[in-house]
Amino acid sequence: MEILDDDINAEIIGFGALNVDKLYSVANIAGKDEESFITAETDSPGGSAANTIVGLSRLGCSTSFIGKIAEDDDGDLIEYNLAINGVYANNLIYSETGSTGKCLGFVDDNGERCLYIDPGVNDEIKIDEINPLNIMRCKIMHYTSFVGDSFKTQIELLEMLNENTILSFDPGMLYVQKGFDELKPILDRTDILLINESELRLLCNNDKDSLKDLAIGFLELGIGTVVVKQGAKGVFAMDNSTDCFVEAYKSDVVDTTGAGDSFNSGFLYSFLKGYDLEKSCKIGNWVASKSIEGFGMDKFPSAKDLEDVF
Repeated sequence: MEILDDDINAEIIGFGALNVDKLYSVANIAGKDEESFITAETDSPGGSAANTIVGLSRLGCSTSFIGKIAEDDDGDLIEYNLAINGVYANNLIYSETGSTGKCLGFVDDNGERCLYIDPGVNDEIKIDEINPLNIMRCKIMHYTSFVGDSFKTQIELLEMLNENTILSFDPGMLYVQKGFDELKPILDRTDILLINESELRLLCNNDKDSLKDLAIGFLELGIGTVVVKQGAKGVFAMDNSTDCFVEAYKSDVVDTTGAGDSFNSGFLYSFLKGYDLEKSCKIGNWVASKSIEGFGMDKFPSAKDLEDVF
């Protein structure tokens, strides 16, 4: 096992699963006892936090990533993708055994999807494999979900973060299903909560109250900003001084797989720039609208694309 240790000051570091998304285009997503046909397939490096970090790098931010890959073809593809997108590899961990994580995705003609995860070595990250010197100076640490035990390592890492480091947390359905109590150690340290509406309502066990009322509950916990992604509707966001709803941009949808991750890239980019809440949500929505016009990160916009619009 090897840890690359370079004295690199990344503005934003991601910590989550690293997968190769094996995406299959289908006419329709089959239900129970149904059949469908694969019309095309593609392999694309992914993982929720990795997508967000690659997006941030393309927008001009200095980024790195904490994750584990195996010494196999999928691991090589992930490492190459991070490198060509300018993501520093100083926090990558290499496993001599096992296999790199995979996500099998089926995407229909409307861009809707279903996903199946093989975590591989993602869930074998130990706290002593992470160099604390590499993470203490980052401005934002961005957490997303693991299937298994690396969740515990994320909790352990919280004690190593600089008190001025912003913790951004997108729990995803995998973590939301753990329940509020199990997530509380991370939520207590979270500064920016990025979550979709169905996840928020499940986490709160509340289908009735308004998003604003639910968001207030998290603000009262000490979370500074709550962002609720609502897919094609748009996004609701709230902090301690204001709230807003921002409609989604129209787009020619090809694949919605990374829409939420791409939104996170645009939002966190805007947060670093010091933009207000509404503008940050607009940029997040715009970035997401562009990214879903292709598979994976193929259509993710550049910093110049963004600057031309905003």
